[in-house]
Parts: sequence; C-alpha cells; structure tokens
Amino acid sequence: MNPHLNLEENMKLASVLQPSKPSFFPAMTKIIGTLGPKSRSVEIISNCLKAGMSVARFDFSWGDIDYHQETLDNLKIAVKSTKKLCGVMLDTVGPELQVINKKENPISLQEDSFVVLTPDLDKEATSCLLPINFTGLATAVKKGDTIFIGQYLFTGSETTSVWLEVTEISGEDVVCLIKNSATLSGLLYTLHVSQIHINLPTLTDKDKEVISSWGVRNNIDILSLSYTRDAEDVRHARKFLSKLGDLYQTQIFAKIENVEGINSF
Repeated sequence: MNPHLNLEENMKLASVLQPSKPSFFPAMTKIIGTLGPKSRSVEIISNCLKAGMSVARFDFSWGDIDYHQETLDNLKIAVKSTKKLCGVMLDTVGPELQVINKKENPISLQEDSFVVLTPDLDKEATSCLLPINFTGLATAVKKGDTIFIGQYLFTGSETTSVWLEVTEISGEDVVCLIKNSATLSGLLYTLHVSQIHINLPTLTDKDKEVISSWGVRNNIDILSLSYTRDAEDVRHARKFLSKLGDLYQTQIFAKIENVEGINSF
C-alpha cells in the first residue's frame, strides 16, 4: 500500500457523490441497506450507519411517498447524530410482474395441483387463481415454460416461493402445474419469467411520479433502475432525470434481473 495515502476510518462512509479528498484512498465498494418496516427507526438506522451502511435504499415497489418520507426523515436524524454520511437510493418498481392479493391473506399452493394466472384484477386471489398485473402473459409464454412467484427469487429450499410449469393457455389465462408446495404471504409477491420479453416501460408512470415528487424533493443520490434490459433503458432514465433539473447529477444503477439484461450487459 502507498505509504503516502492517509487512510481514515470513516472514509468508507462518505456520500457516494461527495468527491474524496486527495489524501484519501477511495472506497469503491458500498454497503447498501434497504430501509423497511423493521429497519426504519432512528435507533436501528444509526446502528446500520455505525456498522458501515453507506447507501440507504428506499424500495418503492411497496409503501407510499409519506411512509418513505418518514423513514428518510429518520435517516437524516441518524446521520446527524452519528456524523456518518449516507447516500439515498430510490429503487423503482419498473416492469415488475406482481400477483395482486387484495385481502393479503396467506395463499397455500399444493404440489401437483393446478393454478390459473389471470389478468382479471376484479377476481380474488385463491389457491386456484392468482390475478396478475400484466395482460400479455398468455401471448408471451408457451407450454413447458417455467414461472416463479414469491417475495424473493426462488431457491428451491424454502416454502415462501413457488415454481410453476405452464401446461395450457386459455384465452388471456395461463394454467400452471404447481411444482412445489408453498405458502405465499406478506406484502408483495413478484412473478419472474426470465426468458420472455415483458412489453412494459422500464420507467412506469408510478416511477416517474415518485421520482418527480419524492426524488426531486429529497435530491436523491442514486436511481436504482429495476429490470434494466439494455442501454436504451438507461438513456431513457437519464433523459427523464435531466428534465427534472435538480437530478441531472443523480447516478443510475442498472439492475440486471433477466436474460435480456444479461445478454445486453
């Protein structure tokens, strides 16, 4: 290591956009912490900052603007009390396919049974029927394709996500064979079909509304662009940020979450 470099303990916690002093050894790796229901109090955020969190992620796939603003206000208090700087990341929803469970009741799915995925959002979610927020699934998949549903990416070793195999296309509905028993529960279920193109914009109308209001108000450091498929998605996001004035310097982090993104990496 260069003996002339002045290493300081807190340099790794510098804001992601604040230039390092010439005497600093730049810390390239950042620790990003998602602030959610169990990690939004001043006390817990302060402990995260002391432990090394350098970027706070606000996930707008759930929760409203007021909820996340309260969390951010707590972050500001924690930053002042700990004297640890922290970047602010707005994570977009993007073209995320979601199962809509209006009543938020746990849904039990049994192995070797069948379940229908439907774009009819007027129907209630049950063990036999799952409404989804996408009308084009029936034309995008074919018999034998695999679909994963859960709060997180399926691992095969837990029971909160389910693996489905497409067996039939019926109009706009997709009939699937359930490959493992699971119970879907919690705030959000996402649907992953990695091999197909989802004909939805990378920045949804909801994303643009959140960025234009919450993002501008809080001068966010980073926009985390969900389901980035190619460079054009990034260019589109940059153009949108530039129009907002105050966010022209906001960094864009492209999230590679599907085959299209990998192929264009």
